Amino acid sequence: MIGFLDFNRFMQYIDFNKLQQLFVYDPANQLYFSTSFFLFFFFSLLLFYRIFSFSKNLKIYTLIFFSLFFYYKDSGYFFLLLFLSTFINFYFGSWIYKSKTDGIRRILFFSILLINLGLLIYFKYTNFFIQIFSELTSGNIQLLNIILPVGISFYTFKALSYVIEIFIGTMEPTNNLRDFVLYMYFFPNILAGPIDRAVAFLPQIGGDLVPTKEDMGKAVFLIMSGLFKKVVIADYIGLNFVDRVFQVPLRFTGVENLLASYAYSIQIYCDFSGYTDMALGIASLLGFKLMDNFNIPFLATSIADYWRRWHISLSTWLLDYLFKPLQMNFRRMRIYGSALAIFITFLIVGFWHGANWTFVVFGLFHSTYLAVSLLTQKYRKAFYDKIHLTGTKTLKVFQIFVTFHLVLITAIIFRSDSLKTARNVFHQIFEFFHGAVFFQWISGYTEVFVLILLGYALHFIPKSVDNKVKSMITAAPIYIQAILLALMILLVVQVESAQLQPVIYFNF
Repeated sequence: MIGFLDFNRFMQYIDFNKLQQLFVYDPANQLYFSTSFFLFFFFSLLLFYRIFSFSKNLKIYTLIFFSLFFYYKDSGYFFLLLFLSTFINFYFGSWIYKSKTDGIRRILFFSILLINLGLLIYFKYTNFFIQIFSELTSGNIQLLNIILPVGISFYTFKALSYVIEIFIGTMEPTNNLRDFVLYMYFFPNILAGPIDRAVAFLPQIGGDLVPTKEDMGKAVFLIMSGLFKKVVIADYIGLNFVDRVFQVPLRFTGVENLLASYAYSIQIYCDFSGYTDMALGIASLLGFKLMDNFNIPFLATSIADYWRRWHISLSTWLLDYLFKPLQMNFRRMRIYGSALAIFITFLIVGFWHGANWTFVVFGLFHSTYLAVSLLTQKYRKAFYDKIHLTGTKTLKVFQIFVTFHLVLITAIIFRSDSLKTARNVFHQIFEFFHGAVFFQWISGYTEVFVLILLGYALHFIPKSVDNKVKSMITAAPIYIQAILLALMILLVVQVESAQLQPVIYFNF
């Protein structure tokens, strides 16, 4: 009787309305890796994973269910669009493979290409095109009320890689709808990548899906690293400095605008690579390996090298499925054909990021950098040979410095909400610099300054040091790993803003 009364008293303290809200879509309360509810979500998944360890089938269906719920929490009823995309691409892949003639194969392939790109263009670019048409015709056309589904660029490119690989004959379609659903729904990378290939992911489902001790140790390291970079560094400097400057750049001096540009460069790196680290770590704990997305991008010695190091899953996707086919079509134009293929590819890179002229100009800058670099490569090499710089550390440092600042210029455009804002940032840097403000800024933004330096230090840390720390955590007993992870979560809770910051690339 006493126990029953105690239970009733306990139930009175539970707010079932709030509890229910945790499990329904709320735009103001989405499910991010850095939220406390995600910890509950993920530990619940791991618990079911453990309970169903006797049946891989049950583990996979559990993972599908949790992945679908994760996407629902972040996108609401747009999970139905993901559902539709998954089934259409699965069956089109099968039909393409089984088609008897090349003509039918081509019709099916271009049909699914049109469906995928049509959906992407409708949700991302319809209002952009309406606005352009309205301005060109001096009209006043009303924009449509279109909401961009979270992650549509990423899961559309995943689906496209599947049907493209089948069409060109480099893989056979899976006959198992369950496996393809898991590939499309897999929650660690559905919102912001990495854009994994079906040819790499699907075979893993046939494995044990049991992480080794080494996998678990690396996962703990990656999750800790990702949380620190995303929440402690990126979110803090973004909210407390970068956002303020880019909102109204004319209120700040050129020094502050330049510092905000350097800060944004490390913010977006820590934000995106931090998310990727967490995605890789979470996937590893579930028995899957995703491709890495970053390789010290600010050590790049050229813009081409930068794109081999930054957002690797996107750049390799475009290299394989867009640049190489274009280069083949333009091969008669020789080096100019390659330059044209580069120009088109990176114009699309800019446009992929969103429906704004800033992204178009961002793509134009990178395409111009790459095309000019290709066309002048022979002359630059001859010049370096002549002054005996080829192969020297001096040349490498010079190339890294120049490449970083070329990227910095495009980062300013990328971050700005309009071309006017970008122009104001450049104006302040070149026309209203006021170098004396630097030391005043340090005293007023000491925490931000320290975190910017820490962010760059973590970025440039030698691979050997990074691997040594990773090895130490991997070799540590599981209770030590648990303590380290708990301490990192505690640190994140202490510095986390009341206003949760989504990953920047969720917008793309």
